[in-house]
Amino acid sequence: MRTLTVALNTYREAVRDKILYVLLFFAGATILASKALGYISMGQDVKIIADISLAAISIFGALIAIFVGTNLVYKEIDKRTIYTILSQPMWRYEFVLGKYLGLAMLIGTTTGLMGFGAAAYLWILGGAVNAAYFEALFLIYCKLLLVTGLSVLMSTITSPILGAIIVLTAYFLGHATGILLELPGHFDGTLSKQALEAAYYVVPNLGNFDIWREYANGVAVPHSYVAWAAAYGAIYTVMLLFFAAVAFQDKDV
Repeated sequence: MRTLTVALNTYREAVRDKILYVLLFFAGATILASKALGYISMGQDVKIIADISLAAISIFGALIAIFVGTNLVYKEIDKRTIYTILSQPMWRYEFVLGKYLGLAMLIGTTTGLMGFGAAAYLWILGGAVNAAYFEALFLIYCKLLLVTGLSVLMSTITSPILGAIIVLTAYFLGHATGILLELPGHFDGTLSKQALEAAYYVVPNLGNFDIWREYANGVAVPHSYVAWAAAYGAIYTVMLLFFAAVAFQDKDV
């Protein structure tokens, strides 16, 4: 119940954050503007709209998780409300978990709003809104939960600005992990190559969650893959929350 109380308070505070509505506005504008690109395609307008709409949900959802998430603990410290909270009979890990769950609820709300809005737009334009669409949306949410976990971790160990930069870098790197192995030949035998190859196995491959292109092109994705990707994201998320709890346990506040 203590964790749930923190989660609900976090959710109520987050929905009042102005940056949330700015990002939602631009997400909606991007989805609507995708029709313009559809006009210049050769009979592939619905496919282009589906691709851009789901990509917009992923990108703007990640920005919400990053800019709201990296401020979670800092705000409590800055307002000094954290002293009142921690003076209650509450373990610190309960506080961290409550913050994460509150933000996860917010991400679920915004992903749902953007997802169902994009689905309605696609349906109006004659696109197929089927199970594959909602599977793609589900994996986007799984990816955003992972990004949220990293944002919460950063909020416990660094400032919001530096934390946002780190998470943004990890987000883009996570979509391009292949480059860590596909290095030019002159890197062979160097310490840099060994470090980058090690990073390949540490940085989560966020591309595993991106099946919206398959949906847009009508390519079937096995349900087993969707389950595997969800489990992959859950494992990374639990690890990040564990490290966040450990970091906050030792934090001097």
